[in-house]
Amino acid sequence: MENEVGLDLLAQVLTVDTKWTAKLVHSANANLLQLLMKLLSHTCDSWFWLIGIGLAWLLGEGELRLQAVFWAFAILGMAGVVLLIKALIRRQRPEGEWGKIYRIADPHSFPSGHAARAMMLAVLSMQSGSGWVIAGFILWAVLVGLSRIVLKLHYLLDVFAGWLLGAAGGLLALQLYPWFTQIIKALL
Repeated sequence: MENEVGLDLLAQVLTVDTKWTAKLVHSANANLLQLLMKLLSHTCDSWFWLIGIGLAWLLGEGELRLQAVFWAFAILGMAGVVLLIKALIRRQRPEGEWGKIYRIADPHSFPSGHAARAMMLAVLSMQSGSGWVIAGFILWAVLVGLSRIVLKLHYLLDVFAGWLLGAAGGLLALQLYPWFTQIIKALL
């Protein structure tokens, strides 16, 4: 009998917990999700990465400086490829309110440049040799791509194409890294 009362009380507590959690999530979900998606999206803006890479180059030494130059060229190269494909395909972005600067500066959606850049950087993170760093970058790349869909800046296909393009570009860049470093060392 006491066991049944205890289980009934636990069931009631869990029911109240579920309802209150649902209310909290429902009221905060839209605003919190939008904020998180906006922040995630901006973490992959080209200017953000180029500033960070520039600081790594200025403050770093040796191999870090070489990697900084390499990553900057990789980002710029990927941007060029994405812009070329967008100019050829010319798929319009989904209707949406947020991201006016993206919509004005680049009205085309296929492929997602943010998804391509994020996945390329995830592949380039393999240079670190750390499983945690690589896993973190891959998770970040997936979340950046999803943020672009949630914010109505891209369609699902745009993001998938961006991820594939970024992975291919990253793998190609890793193959070119030894050659690239020889050229940069000769110039510096």
